[in-house]
Amino acid sequence: MIARRLALTLPALALLPRAAAAQSDWRAQVPEVRFGMISVENERDAIARLQGFQAYMQRSLGVPARVFRGSDYAAVVEALRSNHAEVAYLGPASYGLARRVMGDRVAPIFRYVDNEGMEGYHSVMIVKTDSPVRALEDMRGRTLGFVDPNSTSGFQVPGWFLRRQGMDPATFFSRTGFAGSHEQGVMAVINGTYDAAVVSYSNERRNTFQRMVEKGMIQDGQLRVIWRSPLIPNSPLVMRTDLPEGLRQALVEAIGAMPERDAEAFRQMSSGARGVVAAKHEDYSDIMAILEENAARRRERRS
Repeated sequence: MIARRLALTLPALALLPRAAAAQSDWRAQVPEVRFGMISVENERDAIARLQGFQAYMQRSLGVPARVFRGSDYAAVVEALRSNHAEVAYLGPASYGLARRVMGDRVAPIFRYVDNEGMEGYHSVMIVKTDSPVRALEDMRGRTLGFVDPNSTSGFQVPGWFLRRQGMDPATFFSRTGFAGSHEQGVMAVINGTYDAAVVSYSNERRNTFQRMVEKGMIQDGQLRVIWRSPLIPNSPLVMRTDLPEGLRQALVEAIGAMPERDAEAFRQMSSGARGVVAAKHEDYSDIMAILEENAARRRERRS
């Protein structure tokens, strides 16, 4: 109900009603709606989780819908930029990348409200339960796995906060690298590739490694959290703003109503979220500032 009420309050996207004929014209211009998903988990599970969403969007829009998982975070941004995707699920940092390369051709429309009613999540650093590491300071000289250069909780936010605490990842750890996805980061710790990894974490009942336990990928109790970031705004569902107006309206209406119209498909898509709320660019202003500072630091190092 919250989502349906807020779905029509997005003036930045100019979603104003027009004649019925104009609303139907978009189907001739956009014969298929494509939804891109960042690589937070393995491709098989990501695509399976979105099958209900794909079927729901086809019913709601009256055109074929297709979901795909990017090989990395930047691949989904590139799909949006090159007009090979109309809608996507991005992390806050990959949304920041999209804004840098697309400007206001891309905009957030919704973000999830999680299973405990929160609109944000955390970055956590995890180690194996039997690791001697108990606190961040114990990681000095050890190895750390990040997720992806464009991952918010898997790189941008933890790197920024570590430097704020005097622990520059470039010198504090003996080795760092990118695992490729949050699930792969977890597996890298369990397999001993890294002493620790940073991954996304909403709460004790909804987080990366809890979902992996449910899928039978790892055993319960294998991991322990040694650091947790402040709250990060939940990842946005975004769309291109250069789409036909009728399609933009239809997308906002369909996604906003999905938690009520097809609760099971929404539960699978969102990994058990309660619903969605309207999102706007300003919700991610703090993340954008972190991205700018991180980018400036990289430029300084190269010069």
